[in-house]
Amino acid sequence: IMKDIITVAVVNFKVDAADKESNLSRMCGFTEAAAKRGADLILFPEMCLYGYDYYVDETVSQEDKIRSAETIDGPSCSRIAEITEKYGVYVVFGMAEKLKDSDDATLYNSAVAIGPEGVIGAYQKMHPFETESIWCAKGDKPFMFDTPWGPISVGICFDTYQFPELMRHYVYKGSRLYLNPTAVIEEIPKEGSRQAFIDYYAPTLEYGVLCNTIYVASANLTGTDIVDYFGGGSCIIGPKITPFYETNLHYYAGNKDNVQEGIHMETIDLSLATRRLFVDKEITGEPDYRPQLYKKFL
Repeated sequence: IMKDIITVAVVNFKVDAADKESNLSRMCGFTEAAAKRGADLILFPEMCLYGYDYYVDETVSQEDKIRSAETIDGPSCSRIAEITEKYGVYVVFGMAEKLKDSDDATLYNSAVAIGPEGVIGAYQKMHPFETESIWCAKGDKPFMFDTPWGPISVGICFDTYQFPELMRHYVYKGSRLYLNPTAVIEEIPKEGSRQAFIDYYAPTLEYGVLCNTIYVASANLTGTDIVDYFGGGSCIIGPKITPFYETNLHYYAGNKDNVQEGIHMETIDLSLATRRLFVDKEITGEPDYRPQLYKKFL
């Protein structure tokens, strides 16, 4: 029987730029702390293992970037896996991934999923944003991983904000919780930069909840990396109980204003994620969502 009640933690994470050992040590600390507080799943931001800015820096050679990257069976994932096994939890975090074949120098902007039994796999970002395409290839496969709470899905940053088809595909396939490891910049010192961040970041996440009737957990970098200042705002949002047919939403943990490093966590009821567009309707006996029709548009 699929469980409904899950405790999710998202981490506003401040990277030590290009210092993998420092970042990994603190990720392990946050994971252990969240697990002791009762978290079942802990989400870290995009590219948090080494930082974001290093990889988009054109003065850093691709060879150096390849040397700094790891496979998903490498030492960093193994250290996280020791903690997930000890506490029986799931962790998803962002890193530069290279493939196991040593002759393949391709890198991906990836989100690795690790569970109680070890490394599960990785989602490779389908839509690299602007200068990310300097160093990483485009992924081409959706990624969900099985848990006692059903399939949990992953998209990274730009995938989430500008390509709603990915989240909708996951919900169609049965996901009730979507994870968004992200790295959204607040463009300090421009006037109004905080509001510009919120106006971009929050509505797209909220739309995902409102149109798909699911939960979205988002973990963002916060503070200064090498040159960029990241906006934080890590949160867990989802459907809200209302007397109306229309979906409303609630911020269960975190909020779009918080830039301080730390854990935001809450226990949520995934049965509220009714996936309304994707279930058989009493009147018609079929879902409102019609993917076979949409394929004809291409």
